[in-house]
Amino acid sequence: MDHLKFIKHIILLVTFTIWLPAQAFSIARIHYGGGGDWYADPSSLPNLLEYISEHTTILVEPNEYRIKLTDPELFSHSYLYLTGHGNIRFTEDGVGYLRDYLLKGGFLHADDNYGMDASFRREMKRAFPDKEWVALPFDHKIFHAFYDFPKGLPKVHEHDGKPPQGLGLFDGDRLMAFYSYESDLGDGWEDAEVHHDPQTIRQTALKMGVNIVWFSLTQ
Repeated sequence: MDHLKFIKHIILLVTFTIWLPAQAFSIARIHYGGGGDWYADPSSLPNLLEYISEHTTILVEPNEYRIKLTDPELFSHSYLYLTGHGNIRFTEDGVGYLRDYLLKGGFLHADDNYGMDASFRREMKRAFPDKEWVALPFDHKIFHAFYDFPKGLPKVHEHDGKPPQGLGLFDGDRLMAFYSYESDLGDGWEDAEVHHDPQTIRQTALKMGVNIVWFSLTQ
């Protein structure tokens, strides 16, 4: 870790241990409608949270939360996660709550688990009709927030054989939603016996997960 990253590391540690001693970082998985398997990769987020706890100074809640966009506790979470293989559909109220959540400083990580792309883009367009996804360059901070990924988003599973893309949705200069497309980080976070990925692939996926979380807290 270079000198600048070490300083950021200490600042974040102070923030969590002194100013917010009773709070811990949490991930809330979105329970959406439409028939898609919003609950996919059940071991992924607990494994990522454990990895974050072991390799950074971030204080974490060890288990994921599961919420609908219309749940009252939505705004008590700073980080939302969405994944799945099939159709995604938000309610009209859910679209409005997601828009407000993101514009008020929340962060969304959507992780393409193959098959959700068209419906996810459609639903995000409902929330932000005037915004477009932007392909993040390899030098974007999210790829260097904690670990260095000089070639951008890693490839975990092949899917259609397309290159992985890190896509962003911005509110001004702030990245409010990150879409890991054609990568499948969540499969890489799963227990080793689920997909039988090499340990190097799993480590790479977990490190990229750390970067996304770290970036969301420090951008």
